[in-house]
Amino acid sequence: MSKQSGLGDNLYVAGYDLSGDINALGNVGGGPAVLETTGINKAAMERIGGVRDGRLQFTSYFNPDADRSHLRLSTLPTADVILTYCRGTTLGNPAACIVAKQTSYDGTRGDDGDFKFTVDTQGSGYGLEWGRLMTAGQRTDTDAANGTSVDFGTGSTAFGLQAYLHVMEFTGTDVTIKLQESSDNGSGDAFADVTGGGFTQVTAGPTSERIQTARDQTVERYLRAVTTTSGGFDSLTFAVVVIRNDVEVVF
Repeated sequence: MSKQSGLGDNLYVAGYDLSGDINALGNVGGGPAVLETTGINKAAMERIGGVRDGRLQFTSYFNPDADRSHLRLSTLPTADVILTYCRGTTLGNPAACIVAKQTSYDGTRGDDGDFKFTVDTQGSGYGLEWGRLMTAGQRTDTDAANGTSVDFGTGSTAFGLQAYLHVMEFTGTDVTIKLQESSDNGSGDAFADVTGGGFTQVTAGPTSERIQTARDQTVERYLRAVTTTSGGFDSLTFAVVVIRNDVEVVF
């Protein structure tokens, strides 16, 4: 893949698409805390990794319309909020996800009339996680459907996965969104449900959720997002991101 700009990105906050109200992202970062462990017999610093952390900071325009940025961000919720930054909206593109506490909504009004807000979110429990889009940005289903698969490459891995869901709109009785896997994109190995890869049944939106499988679970090369229903639905708009672990991960 060649070098890219940041054009055409999306930002989802707790099931709401706030992309059109976002001016810029200031920091999409994370990783382990650095612990200094330098012995007195060393001439340079020694360090080891500590607890994981993450942060997602951005600048928002002032939009007081229903379900837009001001009503979503100004409440400064005390509960965890799920955020997803999509680097473009092509199926399989990188995306950064975080379960976080929103710690600020600070407005600045310039003498030229410009009015923007700085929003800071800090990781809560898991840190920042980079994965891949299992939907082309937002996907809309009007009936149960199998999504197009994403090739994660390098065969299977043995360290489980994490997945994030944002449901923007839902009309109907119920829908379940889940992950399926195959070693060869279904040509000989039929797609089958990922153990622990199903999200909570959706009966209303907007909503969001993070799930994870067992830490030692084998995950196949190809993954896809599918929708099923028992009572039927008319329309579902949603986005899914998957992080397939290449190494052991502990939370």
